[in-house]
Amino acid sequence: MSELPPPPSALLEGAALFLDFDGTLVELADTPDAIRVPAALAPLLDRLRRRLDGRLAIVSGRAVADLERHLPCPGVAVAGSHGLELRLANGISLPLSIPAGLDEARAEIEHFARGRPGLIVEGKPLGIAVHFRLAPQQEKQVLAFMAELAQRHDLLLQCGKMVVELRPRGANKGDALKALMTEPRFMGARPLFVGDDLTDEHAFAAAAELGGAGILVGPPRKTAARYRLASVSAVAAWLDAAA
Repeated sequence: MSELPPPPSALLEGAALFLDFDGTLVELADTPDAIRVPAALAPLLDRLRRRLDGRLAIVSGRAVADLERHLPCPGVAVAGSHGLELRLANGISLPLSIPAGLDEARAEIEHFARGRPGLIVEGKPLGIAVHFRLAPQQEKQVLAFMAELAQRHDLLLQCGKMVVELRPRGANKGDALKALMTEPRFMGARPLFVGDDLTDEHAFAAAAELGGAGILVGPPRKTAARYRLASVSAVAAWLDAAA
């Protein structure tokens, strides 16, 4: 596995920039609500939006409403729930379709977690996640339970950093990137996706397919990204210099 170079500042010239949130723009926390959003982040994103003529989007595993509760970003396109939700920069949102079986699975997950201290259940409009960062010893039990539930309710099992989620089969972050690249403001630009998790690999591959590149955040690993930044603070420094 060869070491990836850091992205040059000039990479943003003529680009469309897609940014993951947790682990990329903010440090990961023990629970989804425990994150700390740097005061400089919103002004930085506004500078980037103007620098890129609006070709900026946040693509997160969080629900759109949850993401905007932590980081209001007017004028910025937002994809949530790993690409299942999409809100354009003008505020128009695509309609949601709740899959059959999700409500039943949600009730079973909440019952499962109730008797296991340290498990955090995160509800989303189109999915439900279990965080086990505070109970890493329960990883095997959580994964086995969620895998059985996914099979029984015909849902997709998606694993991340100390979290596992059930969601409908269909869109991923790469699909969200491709959908946004058909918007007039994004068309013809070179897509760049910055992210840290395994769930970002679809977006790295989609960016490369459209002539752009992925930028991995964190330690080296096997990835479809072409560049790497070591940490959240390194992302902030690179974006600040590029903006």
